Amino acid sequence: MTTFSDPGFLFRFLPLFILAYFIVPAAFRNAVLFLGSILFYALGNPYHAIGFLGLIFLNFLLSKGMLKKGRRVCLILAVLLDAGVLIWAKAVEAFGSGFLLPLGISFLMFKMISFQADLYLGRIKEPPKFFETLAYFSLFFQIPQGPIMRFSEGFKEPPKPTIRSLDKGLALFAAGLSMKVLLADRLSLLWNEIFRTGYESVSTPLMWLFVLITTFRLYFDFWGYSLMASGVGVMLGFPFIRNFDNPYGSRSVSEFYRRWHMTLGSWLKDYIYIPLGGSKKGGGRTFFNLTFVWLITAAWHGITPPFFLWGAILLLLILWEKFVLKRNEKALAVLGRFHVIVLIPLTWLIFSVGSLGDVLTCFGRLFPFFGIGNTLDPMDWAFYLREGAIPLIAGFIFCIPPLIRWIKGQLGKMWLRIVLLVLFWVSIYFVVISGSNPFLYINF
Repeated sequence: MTTFSDPGFLFRFLPLFILAYFIVPAAFRNAVLFLGSILFYALGNPYHAIGFLGLIFLNFLLSKGMLKKGRRVCLILAVLLDAGVLIWAKAVEAFGSGFLLPLGISFLMFKMISFQADLYLGRIKEPPKFFETLAYFSLFFQIPQGPIMRFSEGFKEPPKPTIRSLDKGLALFAAGLSMKVLLADRLSLLWNEIFRTGYESVSTPLMWLFVLITTFRLYFDFWGYSLMASGVGVMLGFPFIRNFDNPYGSRSVSEFYRRWHMTLGSWLKDYIYIPLGGSKKGGGRTFFNLTFVWLITAAWHGITPPFFLWGAILLLLILWEKFVLKRNEKALAVLGRFHVIVLIPLTWLIFSVGSLGDVLTCFGRLFPFFGIGNTLDPMDWAFYLREGAIPLIAGFIFCIPPLIRWIKGQLGKMWLRIVLLVLFWVSIYFVVISGSNPFLYINF
């Protein structure tokens, strides 16, 4: 039970946890949050819970030293511990078996590093209490795939759950579940069918359709998860953590990655890019800082060649926009949109298909000028287009900025609540009859 679309989570764990959280006195809510989070991981994999607990308690002990004279040493030890565990985890993931790795360890380590840095820099004014710290580290609705909430964003004041926050959180959760099950999972079925066919055997039109399927599949899987995670937090009285801001409405690659997985982008900016000097120390230093940040970004996703290639291509696009196109606003306006609408979806192939050999095969079918592969059925695209028409059309619709803004404004209206209620039960129907795929970002 490690996915939010699992019936066990939806109808057993979550209702019982929320009931316990609401009825206990406020002084005990952080303890309930911590114990419930550990139970969540233990139900998924007891080994994850063991590793998780060890990291949490080590970081708590180091955080106490941050309030004393040797706090600089404690900060260095904490960063070395957390960064070292993350590097080890990525190496194990790439070259071995990761059964002992806590779920969502990348998000956990970044959360711990930011906590220690904020404590050292005085951004956390009051010394955090025991269960307050443990609850922050272990939040079961954020660790698997984020968002990366800062301590000051959620624990500055004690969360106060209300019937109103529960209602709003349920609406957000239903919206996210619908995106995951009715859009991302339907597209995943098509994605897996094409994968089983073999990239070298598909037609060029189908490979371009595959790019579109990959794009919307990843987008609605992760956006759906983010809404579900933030929805659970809102139910418990935490503030809504925004992780997406219509990224495909961006005008450049840089803007896209400020609006896609926003909490990861802001973490990298605040704890790596700005401390290195950002863009205020000349062009050469800016070049180095951007290169270093994107190296970290690629490695955070995985230390395998496809991820480093993905990061390198995006870095080159960002450098091209920042140092060349920015001199001509008209060129940036046109080419920046092209980068977002065409090139970023192409980079998702590198991100998704697995090996460099598969990447080369896919691009050989996209641009069939080098004799890579042979099409078995020139009309294969028609079948997949027909099967994926509804989720693909919905994908385009939900990338229209004015529509998204309008829907957000209607969130408190009864008609939208009824629509979300219907979509929730339709999603449950599909989960029950066909199962739900694991969230894609859960691998990180």
